Amino acid sequence: MRGFAMLKIGETGWIEKPKPVAGPYDAIVAPLAIAPCTSDIHTVYSGAIGERHNLILGHEAVGQVVEVGKEVSYIKAGDRVVVPAITPNWRTLQIQHGVPHQHSESLLSGWKFSNDKDGVFAEFFHVNDADMNLAKLPNEISLEAASMMPDMMTTGFHGAELANIQIGSNVAVIGIGPVGLMGVAGAVLRGAARIFAVGSRPKCVELAKFYGATDIVNYKNGDIVQQILDLNHGQVDHVIVAGGNESVLGQAVEMLKPGGTIGNINYFGEGKTLDIPRLAWGCGMAHKTIYGGLCPGGRARMERMIAIVLAGRVDPSKLITHPFKGLEGVEKGLNLMKDKPAEVVKPLALI
Repeated sequence: MRGFAMLKIGETGWIEKPKPVAGPYDAIVAPLAIAPCTSDIHTVYSGAIGERHNLILGHEAVGQVVEVGKEVSYIKAGDRVVVPAITPNWRTLQIQHGVPHQHSESLLSGWKFSNDKDGVFAEFFHVNDADMNLAKLPNEISLEAASMMPDMMTTGFHGAELANIQIGSNVAVIGIGPVGLMGVAGAVLRGAARIFAVGSRPKCVELAKFYGATDIVNYKNGDIVQQILDLNHGQVDHVIVAGGNESVLGQAVEMLKPGGTIGNINYFGEGKTLDIPRLAWGCGMAHKTIYGGLCPGGRARMERMIAIVLAGRVDPSKLITHPFKGLEGVEKGLNLMKDKPAEVVKPLALI
């Protein structure tokens, strides 16, 4: 089969590989829609997870099942499915001990696609533990909307969950790329009052307002901490960090009130340390909590994303600005995510 791969750090290309084989609990899926992600850029061009050779990229897909293992009972060949970016092994003692499923075998072990096995940018791809990881896609939901569930929706919403947003609270969302935009939507669903969305690109600003941001903070206009303090007349209750460099957690701590919570869903792909300002953190005693989490995966989580879209609460298809036709579209889309022209939010390849 043909796939688009990381050949080595800094280099991508098309390669041929054998079609994957399904184990007893697994499925083989053919993609119907696949989306490049900024995480793929970190993986290839920053070497964020280390050297990889001839590893097929991609972790955001909607597909059609072509084969299942003999122990798979819920998922059938022919089913259209939402494929989560995070596909844990659910049969582990760690999960029974309460370890988050994203880390059920080891740190970040639920992140398998284009990390420790081939991803979804291919004619076929393998899904482990199919009954527990794949969600059936209703006919009422478009491929465009469904393709944003495996990562963008679940990650953005997880930022709102990690930040523990409460009804009537004021929230800052730092970074309004596609994940941050879903963070805005998640903050709305959890009942936030004012939502300060930090970003500058016109299309992202437009979508931030569409998804429910009440205020836009442009970092080009000055220090974002001071801008938010001025607009809010003080510190905010919660912060979602969905973008930024190694100093962004420090900015989040500065704009957060004592007792508040930061939900970090930003992928820090470079550097060795992250700065936290000592005084703003009350010399370590400010009761300012920082949670960081990999996006939730698995079938149950994807079924929740499906339910939200079916109910008309959020339309994630608005994130897609650059649709392409055919498998070759992933290369075009990945280059867009690398170059980040101002009008790009999310590319998509429809197969």
